[in-house]
Amino acid sequence: QVGAATGRLSSSSPNLQNIPIRTELGQSIRKAFRAPAGRVLVVADYSQIELRVLAHIAGEEALVEAFRAGEDIHQATAATVFGVSPMLVNADQRRAAKVINFGIIYGMSAWGLARNLGIAPAEASEFIEAYFDRYPRVREYMDATLEDAKRDGKVETLYGRARWLPELSSRNHNLRENAKRMAINARIQGTAADLQKMAMIRVDERLRREVPAALLLLTVHDELVLECADADLDAVEALVRAEMEGVAALDVPLVVELGSGPTWYDAK
Repeated sequence: QVGAATGRLSSSSPNLQNIPIRTELGQSIRKAFRAPAGRVLVVADYSQIELRVLAHIAGEEALVEAFRAGEDIHQATAATVFGVSPMLVNADQRRAAKVINFGIIYGMSAWGLARNLGIAPAEASEFIEAYFDRYPRVREYMDATLEDAKRDGKVETLYGRARWLPELSSRNHNLRENAKRMAINARIQGTAADLQKMAMIRVDERLRREVPAALLLLTVHDELVLECADADLDAVEALVRAEMEGVAALDVPLVVELGSGPTWYDAK
């Protein structure tokens, strides 16, 4: 409960939250986690929850409308950054836009973006400026958050949980810059963590009442992992979706993606 400053739950010995899904080794490990006969594993994953929280907190109408319309947010950002029609965005441009979208949340600099994308810092700066031209309220959010954090020495999630950042006043440049990045991200990732915990409580309460044989096993970042009987799968998926998507009324919809299978790999 207190192992991660972000507010998320953490696990250790073994650390089940950092088993990669894209590597062959990680896939083999996930296949080793298998439900008993007659039961199935269920993975419920919040879709782009941090970007949705950003849209809500910043009050950025262009982002809010994109999420309400069910648009591909990375495609929309790529169209803005690269100056093309959304229909003409290619896979490489969308991947770059994804890096930009999440990089902004984590306070990534032009230099960091350039290194990540393998481009010149000047080009990365142009991408960031194009992003802020499209989403000016995001820049306002970042500036206001840093100003408040420097004044108060902390940032708070939407639900009032504080993350203290004394390094903001450090004489060490690296510590100070890292604290700035954490301040920008802490409200967003912390609010996402709060939503996840509230959803876990609601899911657990309903499972105990309605599907007592089902188990809430694990949280991994923005997803819940459950186990239930094959016959209860539809009921569990409907219950989990309802509680996770309905946990809070934000300006944008919360969306949950569900998967299931005999192993953790298949469920994801």
